[in-house]
Formats: sequence, structure tokens, C-alpha cells
Amino acid sequence: MSEHYLTVTALTKYIKRKFEQDPYLERVYLTGEISNFRNRPNAHQYFSIKDDRAKISAMMFKGAYQKLKFTPEEGMKVLVIGRISLYEASGNYQMYIEHMEPDGIGALYQALEEMKQKLKKEGLFDAPKQLISTFPKKIAVVTSPSGAVVRDIMTTIKRRYPIVQLVVFPTLVQGTKAADDIVKSIELVEAKGDFDTMIIARGGGSIEDLWPFNEEKVARAIFEAKTPIISSVGHETDTTIADLVADVRAATPTAAAELSVPLLSDEILKIEQMRLRLIQSYIRKLEVLSQRLNRSLESYIFKQPQRLYEGYAQNLDFLSERLTRSLSERVKTEKQHYSLLTYKLMLSDPSHLVKQKQDDLQTLNQQLQTEMNRFMENQVKRFDYAVQSLDYLSPLKIMNRGYSYITKDDKVIKNAEQVQVEDLVHIHLHEGSIEAKVVNKMEE
Repeated sequence: MSEHYLTVTALTKYIKRKFEQDPYLERVYLTGEISNFRNRPNAHQYFSIKDDRAKISAMMFKGAYQKLKFTPEEGMKVLVIGRISLYEASGNYQMYIEHMEPDGIGALYQALEEMKQKLKKEGLFDAPKQLISTFPKKIAVVTSPSGAVVRDIMTTIKRRYPIVQLVVFPTLVQGTKAADDIVKSIELVEAKGDFDTMIIARGGGSIEDLWPFNEEKVARAIFEAKTPIISSVGHETDTTIADLVADVRAATPTAAAELSVPLLSDEILKIEQMRLRLIQSYIRKLEVLSQRLNRSLESYIFKQPQRLYEGYAQNLDFLSERLTRSLSERVKTEKQHYSLLTYKLMLSDPSHLVKQKQDDLQTLNQQLQTEMNRFMENQVKRFDYAVQSLDYLSPLKIMNRGYSYITKDDKVIKNAEQVQVEDLVHIHLHEGSIEAKVVNKMEE
């Protein structure tokens, strides 16, 4: 019985094969609202497409999603193109979307508005603009080398200002590769670095035709350029992002050419007017200087030049007199000072001082001699008194009266305990000594 039963996998594969082989489901054009959308950066997108009565799951691979020129939002009504298939893991059928665009406004207009808002927030539109050179020497034109645009620009510039050097940088201005080519031409102009002005131009067309000038890479290249840029893209009513970022926007390529150069005939006329004004100013200046010269020649300085230095001569005499008087007073003062110093020097004659000091020295020597004699006499008296006192206290003087002292082993015997019977002792007399033996001792 079990051989009649299918596995879930087998049934799912069969149903999926039915979806994929159905020619009507191979490419489906669908309209509806986006539901359950959550933007996943740099990843596949999963959401739903619904209307009032039904809903279908949808997914969009990362590569297809990154090509969108707008950002999908919840509830946005869109037009989608894709295929219907079955996801085996869950058994749900879903739509694999290959292309999507807003329904109603149109994808390009939606993308254009979003890009404008993004660049405006970054300040690319409101940043300070560079001034266009008034008298350019070299102008770069970034446009298609064929067509009416480049001819109009060349004709207008040649008519208005033929002395300028015009260099055309052939550039694609339409198609998928146009944006990269425009950026390349701008970078090439910047690399040369010797252009005064850059004109970016193309003729009118649909929004699809003008789309390269709405690309972000083109806008950033224009914003970063150091060369002042005039943008003229499309008709007068068309406004691209390149126009908003450029330093100056021109309504038409012809207007761009007129803005880039002055009218040579007007400038020549201005130069001629300035030349005449300069000549007239020079003539007036000469007249003023001539009048000043005549007045100076009529001055007494030229007619009676001695009057010019009369005051200086009188002042010189006055100063000479003051100098002579000042020197005389200075010499008199110095003489008085010299006399005073001479008198003081005489009063301070060293010979008198030396004689006085010699007298003082002699007096001091006499006083010293007298004091020395008195000191020596006192010392002799003190010595004699000390000798007499010592003589009175001398043991020899006592021994002369019959006294003696006893020693044993060169030590003085002071009591009987220091000797023993039969000990040999020495008895010291006033003259000579006696050796004796102790035969008996008596102790108190």
C-alpha cells in the first residue's frame, strides 16, 4: 500500500516543476502595493505584493535590488516584473522580482526627487559658488562632438570673443555609459589644470535622455571640480542635478556660451572709453602740476634764495655764542675744582703723615721697652719666690736635718706591712744610702 503514497519532497518538487514549466508564469507583469517591507542593506529583500483581495510573497535578489533608482516603501504602489515559482523548504509559492518601478509618478522622477533630497542635505546645492572668469583665455566644452549644441557654442563664442581658446572634450551625453564618460571628461579637464571655465552641455530630450546628468557620480565630480563650471542641459524648463550643483546654470547652450565670455566689441569700446578717460585725467593732472610749478617759481625762495637760509645763519650765530659762553663757564668751573683738589692734596701730604707715624712708632717702641723691662723684673721676682718656696718644701732640705726614707725594690716603704722579716731594704740618707736586713718588725 505504501508505494501509492508520495513523500512531501516528491510532491513539492512536482508542483515546483509545474510552476517552472508553465509559460504563463515564466514572465509575469504585476501591479500592487508593497507590504511587510523591511529594508535589508546589501542583502536579498523579502516582502509581499497585495491588492484589496489577495497577497503574494515576493523576493528580490541583491543584484536586482541595487539597480533600483528609488527606495521602496511600505504601502507604495508599484509595477513589478518577474517569475512565479515554489520555495521547496516552506512549500509556499512566491514571485521572484527582476524589475520594479513606482506606479503613477514613474521610476525616474521618483529617483530624481530622492537624489535631490540626498544631495541637498549634504549641502551640494547650497555650497558657495565659484565666480566665472570675466576674461577667460581657455575654455573647455564637455559635450557631444556632433550635433547643434557644440556648433552653437563654438559659433557664439567665436562671434563674441574670438581671442579665447576653445577646447572640446568629446563626451557621451546619453545612454548607460554616459555618466562615466562625463565624469572622465571632467577629471581630464581638472588634470590639465589650465582652463579658466568649463561648459557642460547637451540638447533637450526626455528625462531618460537627460538622466546621466542626474547621476550622483556626475554631481559629485562637478562639485569637487576646481574649474568654474557652467551647466546647460536640456531645454529651459528642464532642471537637472548637474544644473543645481554647477557654479552657473544657463537656460540653453547658447546662453552658456554668452555667460562664459564677454562681448569683445563692448570690451574694446570700454577700453577706448577708459583710454580717453585716462588721457583726460593725465591732461588735468599735468595742468594741476603746471600750476603748482608756476606758483613755486613765483615764490621768494627762487627769487631771493638767500632768504631761505637767513634764519639758519642767525640761529647758527646764536648757538655759537651759547657754545663759547658755555665752554668758558665750564673751564672756569673746572679750574676752581682743580684748585680745591690741589689744596686738599697739600693738606694730605704723605711726608707729614710718614713723619707723624714715625714719631708714633718711636713712642710706642719706648713704651714697649719699658713694659718689657717691668714684665721681666716681675717674672724674676716670681721665679725667686717660687725657688725659695720649693726649697722650703724640698725633701733634701728636710733630710739635711737628719731625716731619711726607706725603699724596697725602688718603692718607698710607708708602713711595716710592706716588708717582711729577712727582707733587704735601702735606707736613703742626706748623703749616701745603707742596705739593711729586717730582723724584726713591730706593728701597732
